[in-house]
Amino acid sequence: MKLSLVIMAAGLGSRYGGNKQVDGIGPHGEILMEYSIYDALRAGFGRVVFIIKPEMREMMEGLCGRLSGRTALDGGPVEAVCVFQDFSSVPAFYSIPKGRTRPFGTVHALLCAAEAVREPCCVINADDFYGLDAYRQMARTLRRLPAEGCAAMVGYLLKNTASLHGTVTRGLCVRRDGFLGSVQETRNIRLYPDGTLREENADRLLDPDAVVSMNFWGFMPSIFPVLRQDFENFLRAAGDDPRAERLLPEMVDDRLRQGTLKVSLLSSAGQWFGMTYREDRESVAQALRRLHESGEYPDDLWA
Repeated sequence: MKLSLVIMAAGLGSRYGGNKQVDGIGPHGEILMEYSIYDALRAGFGRVVFIIKPEMREMMEGLCGRLSGRTALDGGPVEAVCVFQDFSSVPAFYSIPKGRTRPFGTVHALLCAAEAVREPCCVINADDFYGLDAYRQMARTLRRLPAEGCAAMVGYLLKNTASLHGTVTRGLCVRRDGFLGSVQETRNIRLYPDGTLREENADRLLDPDAVVSMNFWGFMPSIFPVLRQDFENFLRAAGDDPRAERLLPEMVDDRLRQGTLKVSLLSSAGQWFGMTYREDRESVAQALRRLHESGEYPDDLWA
């Protein structure tokens, strides 16, 4: 069974101050999504779908070229394709608010890949590092998921995903008998030097060992009609709000409450890290350098 890796790379990176998705952070200028692709291929994925902004096209064609001719674990050729997240995919009934330039969020991003994905898929952020174990767990799970009404998510511990350099938004998860019971998007989470974590707006102390969503999802192709209906409902409610977004954890949580989606909650033994703020860059670069030095990654990922 062919599996696809879908990489959401069209975000603005406003808190980072630039396009962190294409920031060469590895020892030889590798971008974070190259590690995701490398890990996914050795976990058994054979197809990569990039969701990008139109202005990223030239750079991404170069990355696709580096994948061309490579062989997947199943012996077939690795395939790579780019799709655009832009306003052309917004339904005709909706008028784009004047002055809006930002995308409509991760539900819209994945929906833009609907025509390119015909197989079970793993959906990730371009600017996060998830580790090989997560891809191996997801590949095994996707191969046995029913075609309808089921999904999967790899969760990480909140204490390992926060930043000392500012607040973050995380999907706080409730686990029920190995499945995702709920996921609540929680904004303004701050990590303090003493290790405590608080939701600032509510002045609420958070459990550092709480499981959170870092947008590492596993979906069957049957998710796309669900996404389309969800996105259209969102647009009708959003009106002319120029900053409204619909996020995958919100969509999933609604389906969980309705009882129309069952999500296997997987836990990774691997390391997560990402770049929310520019100040996170050096610690991520050091972590990648250590992984190369330990032999987890070769000197040249694509040699």
